[in-house]
Amino acid sequence: MMRKVTILSVCAALLAALPAAAAETIKIGAILAVTGPAAFLGAPESKTLEMLAAQVNAAGGIKGMKVELVIKDSAGDAEKALSLAKQLVEEDKVFAVLGPSTSGESMKIKQYMDENATLLLSCAAAESITTPIMKWVFKTPQNDANAARWIFTDMKKKGLKKIGVLASNSGFGKAGQAQLEKLAPEFGIEIAISETYAKDEVDLDAVVTKLKAKDVQAVVNWSIEPAQAKVPVSIRKMGWNVPIYQSHGFGNIKYADACGPASEGILFPAGRLLVVDVLPDTHPQKALLMKYKKDYEEATKEAPSTFGGHAYDAFTLLAKAIEVGGLDKEKARAALEGLTGFVGTAGIFNFSATDHNGLGMDAFELLTVNKNCKFVLAQ
Repeated sequence: MMRKVTILSVCAALLAALPAAAAETIKIGAILAVTGPAAFLGAPESKTLEMLAAQVNAAGGIKGMKVELVIKDSAGDAEKALSLAKQLVEEDKVFAVLGPSTSGESMKIKQYMDENATLLLSCAAAESITTPIMKWVFKTPQNDANAARWIFTDMKKKGLKKIGVLASNSGFGKAGQAQLEKLAPEFGIEIAISETYAKDEVDLDAVVTKLKAKDVQAVVNWSIEPAQAKVPVSIRKMGWNVPIYQSHGFGNIKYADACGPASEGILFPAGRLLVVDVLPDTHPQKALLMKYKKDYEEATKEAPSTFGGHAYDAFTLLAKAIEVGGLDKEKARAALEGLTGFVGTAGIFNFSATDHNGLGMDAFELLTVNKNCKFVLAQ
């Protein structure tokens, strides 16, 4: 009889240990445009997540639980992103999904994620990703509407009243174009012409010629794809010295490099990661930005971008939510929604039940490109 009790006790102890063993790993999914036209976004995001997962695991994990990253390459395709989201949720059983890289992909999958009660921390910028609010959908980049306001504020200061708008036909491009058209009247600015171009376009001379014919005082070019570099090149090739504004989708030095000499003087709103060296030591983001920059450069041998920063924020925000709420999805979601004063690369996040982005106008600085093809603060 004693032997039976002992065996039963051992079996019970082993069974009781199974959930704890299963919980030793947190499976986190990511949908990123590692390849394709949006690779300047997805590649640094993927490298950032791999770096962070390695750092966290080396330090003992999140609440003692190791992170298992499951990264899927969407190549920037919205339909593929939806298929990958279903794989991650239904087959891989991930706790949460980071990404996608682009606004079009994020818009495509957000309803599915919400219906399946799985956290999504998008790395894309369109305000429409989190407006209206969906319970399980959050995002880390600054809102495109605030980027438009920064551009228009600078234009108004300089007396620019008649402008032309170009945007790629991607989700990000269309959303930004809509924000520009909506907000321009508030700043007394007339959009004399608003055109779109294919996100994989190789020659933009024709559409730039259309803008030039309208005799506009400035051009806003809204895109995240390499094609955006063709616009400044075409403008300067025509001998047109009009001011050029880019969106915050210009925040990778590779885009400026692709513009060559035409990049000089380009203006765009962006987070402070790109100009961290000139921030005062007392700035609340300085220490974090310097650490991410140093770690990323050592790990990848390349300069960091704001896009990699969006993945950094998504990962660290999720980690904090898990630290507070554990592996109870609803508790972690509630912890994220209640998070305030959280210092990230994009700014200081203050989430709420009515704000799943948590960033305001103060998350931006206005940057420009100098003659040495470097990002610097605009004067």
